[in-house]
Amino acid sequence: MMRKKRVLVVGGTGYLGQHVLQGFSEIPATTPCDLAFTHHSNPPPPALLTAFPHLLSFHVDLKTGQGFQAISQTFGPPDVVINCAALSVPRACEMDPAASMSVNVPSSLVNWLLSLEESNSLLIHLSTDQVYEGVKSFYKEDDETVPVNVYGKSKVAAEQFISEKCSNFAILRSSIIFGPQTVSPVPKSLPIQWIDGVLSQGNTSEFFHDEFRCPVYVKDVVAAILALSKRWISDGKQTKLLLNVGGPDRVSRLQMAETVADIRGYNPSLIKSVSASSVDRGVKSPADISMDITKLVQTLDVTPTSFRDGVRWTLSMEVKS
Repeated sequence: MMRKKRVLVVGGTGYLGQHVLQGFSEIPATTPCDLAFTHHSNPPPPALLTAFPHLLSFHVDLKTGQGFQAISQTFGPPDVVINCAALSVPRACEMDPAASMSVNVPSSLVNWLLSLEESNSLLIHLSTDQVYEGVKSFYKEDDETVPVNVYGKSKVAAEQFISEKCSNFAILRSSIIFGPQTVSPVPKSLPIQWIDGVLSQGNTSEFFHDEFRCPVYVKDVVAAILALSKRWISDGKQTKLLLNVGGPDRVSRLQMAETVADIRGYNPSLIKSVSASSVDRGVKSPADISMDITKLVQTLDVTPTSFRDGVRWTLSMEVKS
């Protein structure tokens, strides 16, 4: 009898990590896999352990690699590794470039995978749209990467490291990820929930009209990860893939707020349009890093959710919870 395939989610307590764990937990019994996750905060959140009692969890320090050996001994060499761990707040990266590089370039993770004998794993690594310079619309995967901040530079360094070292990888350049809250609520503010909270107070708020992204609904990112994992588990063909993972709509922060206001029925005059250059955020931000997602749609046969539908579903789940 063939053994179950092993899937390891690195950064399983974060926003995307928890949604990925949920996605794998809902896979039908026809494609069973053993699932484990790593966490940096110790111990992992009780709500997460309660929701997924059958999962193994491992405390790992990505800077030093401490904890990976325990995974080898207890869980075994993974077939698929999904790296969701990152220092992803651009201003924090700007203030501490060394920490940004040591966490965002997954050298300890990759070196551990390379050290495993008879291991043949696929690394699915989350990158960012902030690898692009932001001077045009709808970047393609083969456009030049010219990051304007430390966060983007650390993610380009990670992409280069993985491409050079790994035999099999899929690098996903993700835009802003939005969607419902996680099983164990994450401390960082979620984009749609934050806009909703601000507008619900009835105060005038400023939103940038001249910074554009392609926000992606979290369950679409999970669907892409599941599709890649299932394909690797079923055929194991060599994979060296770079994909833009965004939603189908190019929107500004202003348009994001207007969509929330329209769905919720808030007064649109509460939304004040301002230029991004009018606010000092302590970090340079690219102006237009909207992405062309043709390759994603064609390669994985996924159809990303429209921004409006994603916002509607996100807000309807907030009401339920």
